[in-house]
Amino acid sequence: MDRPQFRTGNGGLTKVSRARNESVDSDSLVERLLEAATSSGAESADALVTSGRSLSVDVRNGAFEHAEGAEGIQLGLRALIGLRQAVISGSDPSPAAIAEMAERAVAMAREAPEDACCGLADATQLADVRDGSALELESPETPPDPGFLKTQALDMEAAALEVGGVSRVDWASTGWSRVESVMAATNGFRGRQSRTRFSHSCSAISGSGLEMERDGRFESRTHREDLPDAREVGTTAGERAAARQGAAKPPTGAFPVLFDERVAGSLIGHLLSAINGTMIVRGASWLKDGMGTAILPAGCSLVAEPHRKRISGSRLFDAEGLATRTRMIVDDGILKSWILDLGTARKLGSVSTANAVRGVGGPPSPAAGNVTLDVLTRPRRQLLEDMGTGLLVTSMMGTSINPTTGDYSRGAAGFWVENGTVTEPVHECTIAGNLREMLLSIVAADDARPHRSVQVPSLLVEGLTIAGS
Repeated sequence: MDRPQFRTGNGGLTKVSRARNESVDSDSLVERLLEAATSSGAESADALVTSGRSLSVDVRNGAFEHAEGAEGIQLGLRALIGLRQAVISGSDPSPAAIAEMAERAVAMAREAPEDACCGLADATQLADVRDGSALELESPETPPDPGFLKTQALDMEAAALEVGGVSRVDWASTGWSRVESVMAATNGFRGRQSRTRFSHSCSAISGSGLEMERDGRFESRTHREDLPDAREVGTTAGERAAARQGAAKPPTGAFPVLFDERVAGSLIGHLLSAINGTMIVRGASWLKDGMGTAILPAGCSLVAEPHRKRISGSRLFDAEGLATRTRMIVDDGILKSWILDLGTARKLGSVSTANAVRGVGGPPSPAAGNVTLDVLTRPRRQLLEDMGTGLLVTSMMGTSINPTTGDYSRGAAGFWVENGTVTEPVHECTIAGNLREMLLSIVAADDARPHRSVQVPSLLVEGLTIAGS
């Protein structure tokens, strides 16, 4: 299991980073960036200011190990001159630094190659509703005390160690963050989005020496009250690690594979990558000719749902100021829509699907956001019975995906299933197939978790090649 982005340290070192001027108001800052850009010669411009604060605490062996706090501000400015554009970023909000940013952005734009499809949205395209408070993405509670986070992490570690077979806990971490983004453009758009995040993470190890096996659990929510209890997370991490003890390689051959809910979203992630406008424009996608064709089984739909409350990927407007909306990406198995921003839409002679995202260091690009697989489901127990003999995959590592053909190969671990019953843990195997064929054959369980941005249940796929012993 990949470790989340919490850094470890030595001897309880606490690191705090701060912006040079914490009193700067983000609303006035984006206005100053735009004014500086136009004063320096930009014909149009947009600006993005992100500010944030975070705190994380790690424990190990029943003691505090490391805490890290961070505060900072990042500035991004895009200057456009005709069909040329350039983006520059920085972290200094002083007037002199902003003036220098604008001058450099304009100078770079003058030298940039022409792009007939770059440019801001027309004012008539902009979102009318820009107050995202109804989405409930920001918790109203004050930042947690480091002592409270330490207690939560210690409880998580203790719960994992109480599970029989667990030899040690690799890490137990808990954290909090708040990020605010303010965006403005010379086309008149002004928008703000804020999010909080609370998380628990625990990785446990069973066995010793060459027989060690690792597994864990990571949970994240926008509101602490929705986050599972720390001891529950630790217990699950320990149980998962203990269940992996004695893992061996599975047999080699063609077998059905049940992708556990923890990893099934990756299959839909590959589909979303294949219909991303950037890949379609390049002609480098195995679905470049897929519009209007069946790419999922009949009765199966993929729905963009950007307005789900308390979900991290929700938003009222995209990074170009366009209003997001619920829409069908795949309807009854048929591909109905690409994932587009303004630039890729213009290149394809289409319209944006309001899927633009951006950071301070680059121009907008398309990304999926919240999606839900809408499909008739069966009880997970029934799927195990239906698969008979095969592989239940609970973790994956590495990836070898051919973006032009859809050929698929990934390392995997999980449990071997005989006659519908889980028999033993397995590891060190590879599963291979072709994504087009795999996605057309999926059968869904009923265990999708509603807090996920990509809401996908366990998925059964027939006839994959397993390379094991």
